Amino acid sequence: MKNFHLSIPTLLILCLFLSGCVTSSPGRSEKANEIARTNGFDETIVRAQPFAIAAYSRIREPGKPVQIYIEGDGYAWVTRNRVSGDPTPRNPMLLSLAAEDPAPNVVYLARPCQYTPDEFRSGCREFFWTEGRFAEPVIASMDQAVGELMKKAQAASAHLIGYSGGAAVAILVAARRQDIASLRTIAGNLDPEVVNEYNGVSPLEGSLDPTAVAGKIAGLPQLHFLGGDDAIIPFAAAESFLKKMGDGRCFQTRTLPDATHDHGWKEAWPGLLALPVACRE
Repeated sequence: MKNFHLSIPTLLILCLFLSGCVTSSPGRSEKANEIARTNGFDETIVRAQPFAIAAYSRIREPGKPVQIYIEGDGYAWVTRNRVSGDPTPRNPMLLSLAAEDPAPNVVYLARPCQYTPDEFRSGCREFFWTEGRFAEPVIASMDQAVGELMKKAQAASAHLIGYSGGAAVAILVAARRQDIASLRTIAGNLDPEVVNEYNGVSPLEGSLDPTAVAGKIAGLPQLHFLGGDDAIIPFAAAESFLKKMGDGRCFQTRTLPDATHDHGWKEAWPGLLALPVACRE
């Protein structure tokens, strides 16, 4: 029998065609690790079945509330029709925003399979960052991770901050918990049906719908930041979510005129973060 020696490029090509062959991208993780180290964050892996979820935390005053930043969908697609083998974001913008947060306890929580070392990727399937990005196993694991990170910070409450698709995750998690004090979203996908129709893409089969739980968080103080030049998330998504929520006394929006989906937020974040998040009388 002949021996076959496959080069690394050949293995990578095979991985595109063999199911279950999903590997991480070290370069993107190194960039995030540098931001984390420079700003005093510790890297950790949270085991939340069926995933092992990457997180960065900076806990300075255990016992006080924790700000938890939930990442967006990341690099889910290479092209419109080709799925990425690793959803780790190419631009760690949200981690940079978390680094700017002056709160005593700050956590950045990646989505399943983002920034995850290969030895922890056994639960990773492309379904979980495409059609199933908001599927029950994803939301259940994120909910568990939020609980574990709060326990680590000895925090009785948390403020959730979700970016892009992470906004949908934050909504779905908040609806399951009684210890969330507020919700902020940045360029948030508040209504996937509206967003998908706007972008001309297929519905998310197998995912949970954040608008279905809108009424459950109607009493939760929330502030949704919209990008005036965002070509991905239309204002109609926030309008639809508010309509399905019904009671809008705790719902606020603010538009950053020159912000796109992923640019213009870092410079404005300190000022945006200082805005009050409260329900109207």
